[in-house]
Amino acid sequence: MNILDTIIAQKKIEVEERKLKTPVFLLEQSVYFKRDILSLKKFLADENRTGIIAEFKRKSPSKGWINADADAAIVTKAYADNGASGLSVLTDEQFFGGSFADLEKARINEVPVLRKDFMIDEYQLTEAKSIGADVILLIAANLTIHQVKQLARAAKNLGLEVLLEIHNEEELAHICDEVDIVGVNNRNLKTFEVSIQTSIDLSAKIPADKFKISESGISEINTILELKRHGFKGFLIGENFMKSTSPQIAFASFVKQLKG
Repeated sequence: MNILDTIIAQKKIEVEERKLKTPVFLLEQSVYFKRDILSLKKFLADENRTGIIAEFKRKSPSKGWINADADAAIVTKAYADNGASGLSVLTDEQFFGGSFADLEKARINEVPVLRKDFMIDEYQLTEAKSIGADVILLIAANLTIHQVKQLARAAKNLGLEVLLEIHNEEELAHICDEVDIVGVNNRNLKTFEVSIQTSIDLSAKIPADKFKISESGISEINTILELKRHGFKGFLIGENFMKSTSPQIAFASFVKQLKG
């Protein structure tokens, strides 16, 4: 069993427990449930912004704790104020040290917020909307083609945008009409090795009507410029900033370099 299998097995248990604790009708009473979402597609298309989807991530299975004590409110505000096109917030607690509270702190900003988690059940989509998310993540590696379409359709019915994450050419088959954005994860989920070439190789094979973003292993300005040449509009970056003692300063410095 690889780490993804382990996470999904745990996620199934968690979701069933949360369904009992907080039924859907209670989620629908959230103060965030009636708000109009902010479109990540629109923000990625805005040339005045950076294209960076800046991530708030406390730890990962491969690296352990990255930044246990960071304040989500302070960090995400700095991300937004310095031109992030979107905010990605981990909500998985056991493996990534995330929380709903972190996402709700990010929600204060007028920038689209992605709930970064392992979505396997429609309940999680309603949950995402109830904590203020604008976008949800579907990972092709742990979902069938049918499951992606079913979950993506349910997300659209809730007014949420859908980011589909793929890792290889085989997973291109998971792309469907309901998917708004396709993200290429440059990290091999089995070996955890990272190669930007993965994004470059898959770029031309992603349908032209989908926004393309590249995820993982982006730490250099030249990498972003290279990915832009291959049609990528967005760049999900987290660890590069979060490993700093002050992620907010690290992000501001990176953006300053990007703008030249």
